Amino acid sequence: MGHRKHSQPRRGSLAYLPRGRAKSMEPRIRTWPDIVSEQPKLLGYAGFKVGCIQIVSIDDREKTPNHGKQLVSLGTVVATPPISVIGIRGYYEDIDGAHALFDVYSNDMPKEVSRLFTLKPKEGTLERAEKMLNRTSELYAIVAVLPNNAGISQKKPYVFEVAVKGGDLKKQFDFLKSLFGKQVKVEEVFELGSSVDVASITKGKGWEGPITRWGVKKKQHKSRKSVRALGTLGPISPSSIMYTVPRAGQRGFHQRVEYNKRIMIMSNTDKDDFKINPTGGYKHYGFVNGDFVVLKGSVPGTYRRLVKLRTQVRNVPNKVLKPNILEIVV
Repeated sequence: MGHRKHSQPRRGSLAYLPRGRAKSMEPRIRTWPDIVSEQPKLLGYAGFKVGCIQIVSIDDREKTPNHGKQLVSLGTVVATPPISVIGIRGYYEDIDGAHALFDVYSNDMPKEVSRLFTLKPKEGTLERAEKMLNRTSELYAIVAVLPNNAGISQKKPYVFEVAVKGGDLKKQFDFLKSLFGKQVKVEEVFELGSSVDVASITKGKGWEGPITRWGVKKKQHKSRKSVRALGTLGPISPSSIMYTVPRAGQRGFHQRVEYNKRIMIMSNTDKDDFKINPTGGYKHYGFVNGDFVVLKGSVPGTYRRLVKLRTQVRNVPNKVLKPNILEIVV
């Protein structure tokens, strides 16, 4: 073994360490944007990944070489069944961070929620929560999405929080009170042509070695008996292996957030114009019979996996343009 004559850049990114398996099939959204609006609105939604199609559209991005020309791009179909607002949660903040102040649950929640938890009905909880608004810093909607409504056999629902922004706390509380126990559709949350951030759990690849997991080079066949192993794990002293050394381990099944996925098609506006279902249905999914959105580009995760959509936090445009769709290829 000779000494290296020239330096070499490291292999692989250390941006997402440790690369362990996700703790849950449900992704978590930890950050919500602040919007400038007098009227409160929900900032998140959920759906299930269906499959991919091709979209033929007119490129409306200004100052690009293809502006005004036809553009063929990948589109991901996400089934978006209605979400049910089953509760309200208020938070207060102190020097240690945010803490839950009150929870209020509806008496008219879907029966499938009982598969997760059961609650005893209480009277006057909304009135008590309204009296605590002077101590509240943030309000969140507790929503439930049923996979069964999207054609998935899973009966247990997903329950999570969605931020509410816009206006003051009194307006936000009245807004949530008007949605209490009701269903919300995707067109009430997002606008056609706007961009969203997508959070999901990526496809799992299992246990992989350093060649595939980190992209290091294979050794020469005359170097040692091993070809797909590392040449060295580090110096002889100190006798420890640094975290920056590429090692074998889990690849895939990580939580990831992808930003600025534009909504190209929504079911309420373009359902009659385009045939979204291929002959025989989508592979590993079937037919989309309810509401859906088509996002430009790819979405992390495998088919039928939960996908959370959030109002974009980066590069928010001044105006939203409706996309000019010419054709879709399913």
